[in-house]
Amino acid sequence: MTVLKSVGALGLAGALGGVLAGAMAAPLVSGGGMAAMSVANTFVDLPPAPREEPLSQVTRLLDKDGRQFAQFYEANRTAVRLGAVASVMRKAIVAIEDARFYEHGGLDVKGTIRALLTNTQAGGIRQGGSSLTQQLVKNILVESARSDAERDKARAPNLARKITELRYALALEKKYRKDEILERYLNIAYFGAGAHGVEAAARRFFSTSASRLTLNQAATLAGAVRMPYSTDPSLGQAHRERLKMRRDAVLDRMAGLKQITQQEAARAKAEPLDIRLRPEPGGCAQSHYPFYCLYVQRELLSNPAFGNTARERHARMARGGLVIRTSLDPIAQRAAERAIHEHVSAEDTEVAAEAMVEPGTGRIRAMAASKRFGRNPGNRKNGPKTTFNLPADVAHGGGQGFQAGSTFKVFTLATALRQGWRFGDGFQTPGAMVPGQGYRNCAGRSVNDPNGRVLNASGEGEGGPHSIETGTWKSVNIFYMMLERKVGLCNVVRTARELGITRADGGPLREVPTFTLGVNEMDPVTVAASFAAFAGRGLYCRPLAIMEITGRDGRRTHVPPSCEQVIEQPIADAVNHVLKGVFDKGTMKGQGIGRPAAGKTGTNNGYTSAWFAGYTPALAAAVSVGDIRGSYKYPLQGVEIGGRSYGSVQGASLPGPIWVESMEAALRRTESRGFPGPDMGRFGGGHTPGLEKALAEEERKKKRGDHPFAGRRRQRLFEWLLGQGAGAPSAGAPDRVRADEPLRPTRPSDPGPAIVQPPPRVRSDVESPRGRSESTRERQPRRRFEGMPPGRSRGRSDGTQPGQPRGRSEGTRAVQPRRQGEESQGRQGRPGRTQR
Repeated sequence: MTVLKSVGALGLAGALGGVLAGAMAAPLVSGGGMAAMSVANTFVDLPPAPREEPLSQVTRLLDKDGRQFAQFYEANRTAVRLGAVASVMRKAIVAIEDARFYEHGGLDVKGTIRALLTNTQAGGIRQGGSSLTQQLVKNILVESARSDAERDKARAPNLARKITELRYALALEKKYRKDEILERYLNIAYFGAGAHGVEAAARRFFSTSASRLTLNQAATLAGAVRMPYSTDPSLGQAHRERLKMRRDAVLDRMAGLKQITQQEAARAKAEPLDIRLRPEPGGCAQSHYPFYCLYVQRELLSNPAFGNTARERHARMARGGLVIRTSLDPIAQRAAERAIHEHVSAEDTEVAAEAMVEPGTGRIRAMAASKRFGRNPGNRKNGPKTTFNLPADVAHGGGQGFQAGSTFKVFTLATALRQGWRFGDGFQTPGAMVPGQGYRNCAGRSVNDPNGRVLNASGEGEGGPHSIETGTWKSVNIFYMMLERKVGLCNVVRTARELGITRADGGPLREVPTFTLGVNEMDPVTVAASFAAFAGRGLYCRPLAIMEITGRDGRRTHVPPSCEQVIEQPIADAVNHVLKGVFDKGTMKGQGIGRPAAGKTGTNNGYTSAWFAGYTPALAAAVSVGDIRGSYKYPLQGVEIGGRSYGSVQGASLPGPIWVESMEAALRRTESRGFPGPDMGRFGGGHTPGLEKALAEEERKKKRGDHPFAGRRRQRLFEWLLGQGAGAPSAGAPDRVRADEPLRPTRPSDPGPAIVQPPPRVRSDVESPRGRSESTRERQPRRRFEGMPPGRSRGRSDGTQPGQPRGRSEGTRAVQPRRQGEESQGRQGRPGRTQR
């Protein structure tokens, strides 16, 4: 029947009342004359077809090899063409919802009258009178609603809504062919159990596809559409019984229409529903790699490359239907996860996080953490799960980072080599120094701290000659404080910025004398990408997780690396040459990975957190460790982590082994390559007065079995035995630990935190890393830590990461600052004693 025939017959349907509005419809169209003419005009002067927004669909995340590891969606839907839906499913839905669908023009008058008579006899609604096209209109209006008010209007049980649906249905019949209308209906309809559209319903109910549905399965889905909530099979046996009744009704209807035989209907009705519910996890918490998933999700929402405005980006992601190919390498990812879980338990309050980045492209190959992603039972603050993307920055769902410690010394090293320093160049270092002059930030303002006194890590106050190599290998704090002053604080800051260094909280870098000692809070992704630039011979590439996006229209958009040559290749080669020695002669001696590698340890003041960042020509990685409750209040001393006891945790003792094990496994299929050698004509020939003699003396002591302070330790032990001393040196806390014994260290194999001895409490005009001098620590008002949920302990008013010291690191052991927790941010504790 044509559209005009449907309109002509509308008077009869109106006179009978129909299901347009029951008895209310009669007065509207039975008055004859002007009323009848008005009704006719209503259905002749049709509006345009309703606005159709793209249907919400599932967005799928794939690893670099094309395997799906996550999906998220507002509606679990995968739109398919009509040809991809089994013929029996098309017949079943038409049979039960609109048997005359291919005959009428949008309004089934016979069906409307039949529904009226049936409902009148039953004394209630037993049969609907809406055509399949009218149902499509209703779904379109609900799906396209831009507000709750529009959505409520589209569902309102009144005559006005029915008239609007009819007019739009007639308009749709003029716009689309019948099969196009059926295809749209099958993709938009809700079937229950969270499944929108026939493809998602086939997967959810029967773990199959719409193209493979059997008669039994098709009848079940067709029966679910009318009452998707009361027949939801995921809600229990009672709902399944109602679904079975609906299935049988569909089979009877199909037999009555001669689409199947009575025998086929009987056999199908005798079969069980055979529901095989397939989980359709949505969101990153249910992903195989949740931290990586969250990073991609936040990148889609924050990066202008994926939409000019935040609203546009959110709409694009919410509507979904995207296939996003990421740079995640499952081999590297599993390697990082295994290495972390080997050393740190999810139940530990100490947390480890690692990120792996490919040099030359910036592609993030892995993101892992010791805790599982999600909320703890009862929303407990501490437990085996976390809602923070621990390897990432705040913008990508992470916390506000841990101070990077002595990993930042590489930026001072690179700056010195840029300025013409040569291998072997160095100077005599004192046993203590006061950063009271020579430091200016990039605004040209003096940031000296005459009220701070820095000692080397051992706390014994000894100095000596050091070159840029020995100062790096031994991570000598005073040497690097002095080197930073010689090359210029601002120049070091600029080098770090060029290499992608930004604070995890997104705030400005703290440009203070202890910048080179890692006072800024960082995240593993940022640090790994920065170190990858050295592996890439000075080519810095922005961290990249998304490689390609395929839209719902099938068009592919490639996302290329964003790289820039920020350091000359010869300078990067020279940095690599020095950092290789960290494994051969320095703080990581004895912990190699069987191929050329370079890196730097980092241990923060008071053992509040620890780092290791390193790289090969093929892969860079950074590992951080700290206590999730707050590293000020819970430093990494006298702790048990992963079932192992630690007197103290340093970069070489826990992050270092995690890095070694993860990199060995991640690179097992990658050919070993070395670094290009340095230009010795440019960088060779340096000299440090007295260094050769000092090194020779050190070598003689090693051969004799001596170690620094041995005589002093023996004297203290003797005094203790005589009852004259305060206490003997702990046998479990030697002054030095062998680099090949990293698991239970009680003394850092890298220099660890230095000591800053506080002067008399006088005010300083120098801005400390906390925005005031080290000697003037007033209490600050509490402020919530952005990105963190409500929790037990409070953070600092400057917004630094839970558990992170401010303004000090491996090189600046200050009077103990007040401490903070991860979950919330108020100041805690009081200044403590210096460590010896």
